[in-house]
This record gives sequence, C-alpha cells and structure tokens, in this order.
Amino acid sequence: MKTLRLKIATYSIALASLGVIFSGCDSLTKTQKGAAIGAGAGGTLGAFIGKAAGNTALGAVIGGAVGGTAGAFIGRKMDRQAAEIKQTVPGATVTREGEGIIVKFDSGILFDVDKTALKSAAQTNLQNLATSLKNNPQTNISVIGHTDDTGSDSHNMDLSVRRAQAVKSYITSNGVEGSRLSTVGKGEGEPIGDNKTVEGRAQNRRVEIVIVANDALKQEAKTQSGQ
Repeated sequence: MKTLRLKIATYSIALASLGVIFSGCDSLTKTQKGAAIGAGAGGTLGAFIGKAAGNTALGAVIGGAVGGTAGAFIGRKMDRQAAEIKQTVPGATVTREGEGIIVKFDSGILFDVDKTALKSAAQTNLQNLATSLKNNPQTNISVIGHTDDTGSDSHNMDLSVRRAQAVKSYITSNGVEGSRLSTVGKGEGEPIGDNKTVEGRAQNRRVEIVIVANDALKQEAKTQSGQ
C-alpha cells in the first residue's frame, strides 16, 4: 500500500512538473521543449504520462526521449526531417513533438470507407514518406491505426490493426527496413474529435506515424553533446 501511494505521489509530482515546464516554455522551440521534457521527467515516466493521457503517439515520443543536450541534438535532426516531410508529403499533417515527429493521415486520404486497400493518392504520399525515412535511417517508426465508434468494438479494433499493417507493408515495399517499423491498432479508444458529429468521426478515423530516434542516434547524440 505504501509503495502504491509513493508511486501515485511520484506521478503526481511529475505531472505537476511537466505543467510548470510547458507553462514557462511558450517561447521555446519544439527541440528545446523536447530537451526539457526528457530532462525533467525521464523516458520511462514520460511513457506512463503519455499513455495515461490516452495518447499513444505522444507517449511513444516522450517515452523515447533522452533529454538534455543530447535531446536537443536529436531535436535538430527531427526539425530537418519534419520540414522535409511537410514539403514532400502534402497529404499529411506533420507535428514536431519533443524529440520526435508525428505524421497524421486522415483515413479518408488513405482508404475507402471500411476498407484496408490503399488509394492511389495514398500510395504516392507513402512513397514520398518512405523516401524521407530512407534518408534518415537512424529512426524507429510506429504506425498507429484509429477508427471512429461506428460499428462494434471488435470490428473497429480489427480494422485499425489491419490499416496500420497495410501502411507498414507499403512503406517496407518501398525500401524501408521492416525491423524499423512496428504497428498497433487502437480501434475507437483514442478519439480526438466528437464521435457524435460527422466532422468529429472523420477526425477520429486516422493513421498516425511516429518517428523517434533509434539507439544508434541516441548514442551519437550523447557522444556529440558530451552528455
């Protein structure tokens, strides 16, 4: 019981600390915020916070952070790759978070309703994304599928998994090593819009691609920064 109370207290302090970090960081770049997160919370605790907030993509970014000057080194590399993806993949929403990148595709861009076969326009987008991933080999990639709440829980979970796998398969067929990619389906479990509205359901039907540093890049960052 004491151990549980200690854990709860620790997590509460960490969450409060992150709130202080973010409230004082409005003028900082994404890279600088990434360094602050990693230094202030730590990778493992960051993963807990991200998942507890119901955001697997953000949890993956925070959970892989090294923080400090090494985190800033990684962040600069991610800044450059994010700019490249924004320029070459017009069908995606590209967000820099901490030491990673979150690339979001609305499922309507990738798939027909309730289908897992990629549309032709989606294939072009993913080909361009694959080129960027090949240009930046020191990263790991998570592909996360999401749905709205139309249909049964089991159907939505299965659909989200198969769509994530379809995206991974297409990326690997374009020359990205399969060992760099993992997939997960979240079904209807992580909505970002209101499922009671047409617009909200459309927002929830999405695939997120999370790009983070691999172990080799983390080690390079620590060596280069003397951390």
